[in-house]
Amino acid sequence: MVVVVSQDVPSGSLIDAYAGLAGFHTDCYSAVVAGQVSLTDFVTAFYTTPLFRAERLVLRLAARAPSTDAQARAVADGTAERFAVWKVEARHNDEMILAERSGRTKSWFMVVAQDVDTQLLFGSVVVPVRSKSGAMVLGPVFDSLLGAHVLYSRALLAASTRRLPRTRT
Repeated sequence: MVVVVSQDVPSGSLIDAYAGLAGFHTDCYSAVVAGQVSLTDFVTAFYTTPLFRAERLVLRLAARAPSTDAQARAVADGTAERFAVWKVEARHNDEMILAERSGRTKSWFMVVAQDVDTQLLFGSVVVPVRSKSGAMVLGPVFDSLLGAHVLYSRALLAASTRRLPRTRT
């Protein structure tokens, strides 16, 4: 069984640029798995878990954003820039960040090789909006869903580890 933990956003990572911005929410969850895992395999596993397929169904119905496992793989391996409501914002060999089409939320993935293991990192960014008073706020919807977001993020990362290829190089 893989343990998912909350950790600080890694310094210098693609998500780090948002971590220090006033009003922004960033989070980072981590799990270590045996073997060497590529970013492609991690992102593909994440977006094709049964749990995330349920979210894809909601997005297909509510946001008119259909998606397939093949499209998830294409974004993961860099042959496509869009998947459902997300667009690749930045990518390196070991990490990528995708922005949801409104720009309010972003999803971040990173793999870190550790001898014979791989640390998988997943995080989110929520971009604040200006309130009537002029303050930058996340808003009552996000505030009310933060607890669920934390549980869902951890569950998605854990589910991803179970979908990784059994033989990793």
